[in-house]
Amino acid sequence: MSEYPITWAKMPQHAQATLHAYLRDAKKMLKDDVHAIVLYGSLARGDYLEGRSNMNVLMVFESLTLDIMKRCAKLNSQWSKERIVTPLMFTRQELSSFFETFPLEYFEIRDQHIVLAGKDPFPELHIQARNLRWECEREIRGNLIRVRQQFVESKGNSEGIHALLPISLTTVIPCLRGLYRLLGQSPQGTPDIILDRMPSVLDLDPGAFHEVWLLKRGQSTPGKHDFPNLLGRYLGALSALINRVEILGREGRLKEDAP
Repeated sequence: MSEYPITWAKMPQHAQATLHAYLRDAKKMLKDDVHAIVLYGSLARGDYLEGRSNMNVLMVFESLTLDIMKRCAKLNSQWSKERIVTPLMFTRQELSSFFETFPLEYFEIRDQHIVLAGKDPFPELHIQARNLRWECEREIRGNLIRVRQQFVESKGNSEGIHALLPISLTTVIPCLRGLYRLLGQSPQGTPDIILDRMPSVLDLDPGAFHEVWLLKRGQSTPGKHDFPNLLGRYLGALSALINRVEILGREGRLKEDAP
């Protein structure tokens, strides 16, 4: 496996040190069985929040035997405490079929990733993203349902709302990128930029989403009695987004696939 440390240049020093140590252990445990180790998510995009964000890794193998998975399990148990989450694991043959089924995830990883070791698997993939529109709609609607359920599960307390809103927004941002792509607009940019463009691209007010983004970044701390109001605004914003997607679909403005 070869490394490309020059692509790490903009990472926080702590993250670089953690990944170097993780790769050292990965090479010892997985040897030549792993063809590629790819970083994706917030650290690859440039919106990583130290102490808040996780590190996301994808691994590609020729085959995934039980022995290899056991070694991955050992590696994961040693590094999960450092916020490196359980890796996505695929054989090379599985990549195309998986990402054709989940195009939203494919574009998120393909467009913003860093090859930590091995060969970049994405230039060889040829994905027909015909399911992108459907996946965006499904994820947004599912998000609304989950937020309602989690609010009830948390008994409506402010701590529960504080926890569930940032998690929800984390899944909304990729959906916005997907919608921009379907509308022929650039999906690139930090979450701040993606939210700022909502009025011009979707004709929607991003205010509630911006509030939750600041909450996620630790730059805003609503009072205990303000959380229910924020939740109400956020649920209203999700409903408005769903309605807008329905209108765009009826008007034929959403492409059926995306490059």
